[in-house]
Amino acid sequence: MNYDNILSQKVLDLKPSGIRKFFDIAATIEDVISLSVGEPDFKTPWTVRRKAIEVLEQGKTTYTSNSGLEELRRACADYFKRTIHTDYSPIDEIVITVGGSEAIDLAIRALVNPGDEVIIPEPCFVCYSPIVKLTGGVPVPAVTLEEDCFKLTADVLKNLITPKTKALILPFPNNPTGAVMRREELETIAEVIKNTDIVVISDEIYSELTYGEPHVSFAELENMRERTIVINGFSKAFAMTGWRLGFAAAPKPIIEQMLKIHQYAIMCSPTVSQYAAIIALTDCIDEVRAMVEEYDMRRRLVVKGFNDMGLPCFTPEGAFYVFPSVKSTGMDSQEFCTRLIQEKSVAVVPGNAFGDCGEGFIRVCYAYSTKHLTTAMERIGEFLKEIK
Repeated sequence: MNYDNILSQKVLDLKPSGIRKFFDIAATIEDVISLSVGEPDFKTPWTVRRKAIEVLEQGKTTYTSNSGLEELRRACADYFKRTIHTDYSPIDEIVITVGGSEAIDLAIRALVNPGDEVIIPEPCFVCYSPIVKLTGGVPVPAVTLEEDCFKLTADVLKNLITPKTKALILPFPNNPTGAVMRREELETIAEVIKNTDIVVISDEIYSELTYGEPHVSFAELENMRERTIVINGFSKAFAMTGWRLGFAAAPKPIIEQMLKIHQYAIMCSPTVSQYAAIIALTDCIDEVRAMVEEYDMRRRLVVKGFNDMGLPCFTPEGAFYVFPSVKSTGMDSQEFCTRLIQEKSVAVVPGNAFGDCGEGFIRVCYAYSTKHLTTAMERIGEFLKEIK
């Protein structure tokens, strides 16, 4: 049987994730230090785990509402009001999803028709462009530059908008660069789109992980709530990657359509995770702050290490990644990462996995112990000396 003739051409045309490629290679190497996957090394806070145990003991393992537990949606609404100063109805403007990734998928599929264009700042997380392509939409890369601190500028955005532009994705704080958009910078973006019908998908999964000024959501800007879908989740800030839980907020007409897709594809998010997540939102702010303090220390350690060894490194203001340049080595991103894992057993991700403009950079995740980071930096330093 010729499977190429029976499988979806859209799926066949998708490239596998560049992140997972090096993660899978690392799994085959002994004594490897993998800094490739964005997963906190902290355990989920004990109060969250304890709640999950209680729920299991009580047998609360049936389906929930398609939208998610109302108690959790109310906690999400309170969270939005507290953090981004924006009101959402827990009844019909919030949906609980299987991770932030499903929320992104729902948002794109609810908006995009074949031929619609979606502007995506790059470098960025790997899922946006493939999902747009699966809907028949057209991803339009908006290149962000190191000299602009990897932020989307109004001038770049203006030049990309066409009559076919349906949506703009704002992935800040950014994976892989750690860039953060400040209020005044977001306001210049709002000025560009205010007289259009462009919808903004604001992926704020790293909103709690900023080092300096607090996160600002596009939805909290004047008159922008009505055109914004806010995506968030529990994986990063609350160290709950395996719990697979996210949430999205948007005006009722948008959430209604996202919910229809969710109903048919998923039905509801994991029940035990939902009960546990209520505790995360209401009782775990001290644990989150402690994690952020530790990440900040690691961030400064790794940025200094790369700069000291001659690989210029932008200082990230959010998330838990650095994006140093390896152009001075004469190798492209793929060759650098391949040789590094083969010769020094350190796994990082080529920058071009996050868009063509990421070529010449590598992504290094610092959500790992100081011991692992220190050893990895020593090995990278040795590697650079050996290739000179």
